[in-house]
Amino acid sequence: MKTMDRLVDDMISSNMLKSPLIIDAFRTIDRKYFVPEEYEEDTYADMPLPIGDYQTISQPSTVAFMLERLEPQDGNQVLDIGSGSAWTTALLCYIVGDKGSVTGVERVDSLVEQGSENLAKFRFHTPCHIEKAGDKLGLPGKQFDRILVSASADEVPEELFPQLKIGGILVIPIGESIFKFTKVSETEIEKEEFYGFVFVPLIY
Repeated sequence: MKTMDRLVDDMISSNMLKSPLIIDAFRTIDRKYFVPEEYEEDTYADMPLPIGDYQTISQPSTVAFMLERLEPQDGNQVLDIGSGSAWTTALLCYIVGDKGSVTGVERVDSLVEQGSENLAKFRFHTPCHIEKAGDKLGLPGKQFDRILVSASADEVPEELFPQLKIGGILVIPIGESIFKFTKVSETEIEKEEFYGFVFVPLIY
């Protein structure tokens, strides 16, 4: 039977996972704690799985790819939009460590509850929580070192750029691509595009 370690080894072999801290997070934050019981036998398959309310927990290799682009660091303040069952939130909590913080936002009430319960399975010293998403995308008025979005937008979400600190990174699916935006200054945003991905739609 496949294990989390075997899944991680496969992602390292396929060059999806490279960074030691991200690799350590994947080995520590087992996907099994975030997958509904009825899909238990597929926990370590490299595929998305339903988590209720027409939402999914993302494919592990896609999560790995996005986190490698996000480049989360120890001590970062991170916003996780579309936190779902909270797997990415928990991975990020592990990565940023005691000096960092992670806020997951989720629009589906049942997933806010499910994600919060899943996070509670770990004893993070990091300020790490899930909250209900508001009418606006993200958390306007606050700024973060990193923003991860796990659902596909139709267009570039300009309203997220003010929520990034200078030097901050936003990783988000738009259409069938994953985009990495780096905030170089208040007036300059660098963009990279990576093709060939499928996500549930971002609704807000």
